Amino acid sequence: MAGHSHWAGIKHKKAVIDAKRGRLWSRLSKAIIVAARMGGGDPDANLRLRYAINDAKSVSMPKDNIDRAIKKGTGELGGGALEEVLYEGHGPSGVMVICEILTDNRNRTAPEIRKIFELNGGKLGATGCAAWMFDRKGLLVVPESAAEEDVLMELALEAGAEDVQHSGDVFEVICPVDAFNDVCAAFEQAEVTADSREVTYIPRDTVDIGADDARKVLKMMELLEDHDDVQSASANFNIDDAVLAELETD
Repeated sequence: MAGHSHWAGIKHKKAVIDAKRGRLWSRLSKAIIVAARMGGGDPDANLRLRYAINDAKSVSMPKDNIDRAIKKGTGELGGGALEEVLYEGHGPSGVMVICEILTDNRNRTAPEIRKIFELNGGKLGATGCAAWMFDRKGLLVVPESAAEEDVLMELALEAGAEDVQHSGDVFEVICPVDAFNDVCAAFEQAEVTADSREVTYIPRDTVDIGADDARKVLKMMELLEDHDDVQSASANFNIDDAVLAELETD
């Protein structure tokens, strides 16, 4: 798909560091709660829950934490009242940003997200101000060591994927939302391990940004991803190789 965001590749590398710091646990617990609330507490019958549990296990979340999150989602324990919200806004150079939020207190979360935008040259906008630039898609990130490109391409397309892109040292597999479970299942059956699997927002087009704005945008995206209530943050910026080289010398 044309216009896939440069942030997609960056954030998955960052996730490795986040996992070591334990920052993902709160976010993944919320994903489990919502999945269990929507489809029940049996991962064999609830694929969304199954994948949320697999993601939690991949960053060594303790079984007790996972079980507690499932019980919150099914109502066996209190504390599962989470609201799903989309926040949209703009960053420097007209970069559009969309954030998926799970919160138990929108009145607390909104000002915190607004502050992150404003401190980094952006602005939180009204509903619909950025969503038109994005399509909801399934995204699997597969290390290039997991499979040959032609084998991965054939496997993905036969399972219903739309595109496979080689980005750095990973392949990004993009599929329609209704094919996401089939693609994940096909990869599992073929024993092709994905570093991450998610349903997220893919930009229809991107905007190139220079070094100064890139620093602000990357900082903003990192702060959004680090916020406990943000499940994912997507943006439509691109950083060319010359700018990347400049940033790496900072």
